[in-house]
Amino acid sequence: MLDSGREGLAYMNPALDTLLAQAERAIAAEAAPSVAYRGPVHVGVDLGTAYTVLAVLDQANQPLAGAYRFAQVARDGLVVDFEGAVALVKLLKARVEARLGFALTSGASGYPPGVPPAEVRATANVLRAAGLECTGLIDEPTAANNVLQVQDGVIVDVGGGTTGVAVVQNGQVVHTADEATGGTHFSLVIAGAKNLTFEQAEEIKTDPRQQAALFPLVRPVMEKVGTIIRRHIAGYPVSQIYLVGGTVAFPGMAAVIEEVTGISTSVPGAPLFVTPLGIAMHNQP
Repeated sequence: MLDSGREGLAYMNPALDTLLAQAERAIAAEAAPSVAYRGPVHVGVDLGTAYTVLAVLDQANQPLAGAYRFAQVARDGLVVDFEGAVALVKLLKARVEARLGFALTSGASGYPPGVPPAEVRATANVLRAAGLECTGLIDEPTAANNVLQVQDGVIVDVGGGTTGVAVVQNGQVVHTADEATGGTHFSLVIAGAKNLTFEQAEEIKTDPRQQAALFPLVRPVMEKVGTIIRRHIAGYPVSQIYLVGGTVAFPGMAAVIEEVTGISTSVPGAPLFVTPLGIAMHNQP
């Protein structure tokens, strides 16, 4: 399991903390839920550059089950291995169905802001080929706000390949942008500095015992994320930045972003699962 990224938390939201803790337990669990559920479900599939996550919520948008796996079937929001993506979603779907005891029939998916419509359709086709009717597609920062419920601020989704920025005013997303830079760049820097393979760098990057020593190597990438955010929020009255995505679980990320932007920055618990949960909420079975 990735570190939950509690470092840098600058606000308290008990309901959000509870939801994300439940999601982390549900997605990491190998057993069926303690109480059988047979009502309508909301399914979200997040095809990330590094991790693909399938999340299932009950009718009240409470986490039921899920599964995730590292796989590079998409890059910067583009499906680069269609057959691999389909096989992966089928695998995650089968695992979750076995735990729940019933079939999943529909789901929503997400995409980074600015992805061409043809590529967004490719994401929908992955779900269909994996046996899920695609009932909706939503940009990732907006999906994250389904969970965070930010009224005013900036949501930044730092995934494996890209940094997505969404400026929120009065509860509405008024500006979105997406640029290449994310966790994959952490791994590339580590691999080059340590003379490791990319896969080896990915493994040590998520090892809490090694992250302090790796921080000086990845800090310049964090600073670049900060400059991306600073550029896209220029001209907007922003007092709070909310970081989500698996990459922001790396200790020190929030502090660096706050230093570069000069704006208070926070990371909720289980940041990897915020966007998948928001995507699932977008699914209307």
